[in-house]
Amino acid sequence: MASTAALKKRTHSPLEPRATTAWLFLAPALLGLLVFLVIPIAMALWVSFRDWSGITSIGNSSSVGLKNFNDLLIKPNVYRTDMAKSIRNNFYFVLGVVPLQTVLAFFLANVLNQRMLKGKTFFRTAFYFPSVTSSIAISFIFIFLFSPSGLINAVLRGVLPNGKNLIWLDNANGLIHNILGVFGVHKPPGLLANHSAMGLSYWDWLSGPSVTMCSIMILAIWTTSGTFMLIFLGGLQNISNDLDEAARIDGATSRQIFFKVTIPMMRPTIILVLTLGVIGTWQVFDQIYAISSGGPQKSTLTPAYLVYREGFNNSAMGRAAAVAFILFAVILVFTAVQRFVLRDKYS
Repeated sequence: MASTAALKKRTHSPLEPRATTAWLFLAPALLGLLVFLVIPIAMALWVSFRDWSGITSIGNSSSVGLKNFNDLLIKPNVYRTDMAKSIRNNFYFVLGVVPLQTVLAFFLANVLNQRMLKGKTFFRTAFYFPSVTSSIAISFIFIFLFSPSGLINAVLRGVLPNGKNLIWLDNANGLIHNILGVFGVHKPPGLLANHSAMGLSYWDWLSGPSVTMCSIMILAIWTTSGTFMLIFLGGLQNISNDLDEAARIDGATSRQIFFKVTIPMMRPTIILVLTLGVIGTWQVFDQIYAISSGGPQKSTLTPAYLVYREGFNNSAMGRAAAVAFILFAVILVFTAVQRFVLRDKYS
C-alpha cells in the first residue's frame, strides 16, 4: 500500500507544471491542425450536403441532403457517368504508375548504394532533379514532345507504318482495346456490352488507360521516382554491412543476399513507398490540368480534376465537395486493401 501511494504521489496530473509545459509546446501544432485541417474538412463535409455556387455567400446556400452524392453515385445522369470515368481513368493510372515508380526508385537506390560507384552526388542530384522541378514546367515540355506536331509523333510517323494513328495527346482509345484490336477484336462481347456499372458498360470499364493517359503516366513515373529513390536510399544505408559480409561468408550469392537480406530489411520502407504512391496517384491533378484538362473525350478525367471542374468551372461547390469525399473514401479503401494484402509479408 505504501508503494502504491508513493507511485501515485510521483505521477504527474495534467494540471501539474511539467504536463502544462508539454501542452504549451504542443499547442501551436494542435492549433494549426485544428485551424488548417480539422475545421476545413468539417466545413467541406457540410458543404457537400448543400447547393452552393462558391460565388455567393455560403449563407445563401440551401441544404440538399444527399442529393450531391446521389447524383454522383446512383442517379443516371452525366455527373454519375463522369464520376465513373474519373474513377476508371485514375484506377488505371494507379495500376500503371505505382508498381513502375516503385521498382524504378528501388533500382536507382540500389545503384547509388554501390560502394564502388563514383560520382554519387552527381547521379543522386540528377535522378532527384525532376522531382523538385515545377510539374507545370515539365508538363509543358511533355506537351511539346507528345503533341500532334511534336517530336515523338514526328518520329513515330516516320518509323512505324501506322504511326499517324498513334498521336499521343490526341488519342482517347484505351490501351487494352488497342491491343485487342490488333487481334481483330473490335466489338465487345454481348455480356460486356449489355451490362453496365455507374453508367459505363463493362467494355468501357475494361478499356485500359488511354494513349494520352499513358503519356501522363510516363511523366508521373519520371518525376516521382527520384523522391522515392531517396527514401529507399535512406533505408538501404541503414542496413548494416555486417549482414552482407556474414551472408557472403556463409556462401550466399549477390542474388540471394538481395532477396534474403536486403528485401526483408527494406520491408517497412517498401510499405511506406507503396502507401505514399497509392495516395499520391489517386490525387493526381496538376499534370492533368496542364496537359489534357481531362480530355480527349474525358479519357484523362480524374476525381481530383473533377473536383476542380465542378467547383470552379461549373460553380457547383457542393457537388465538388461530394466528389472530394468520395475520393477520400476510395483512397481509404485502396490503402486498407494494400495494407491487408501485405500485412504478413511487409509488416
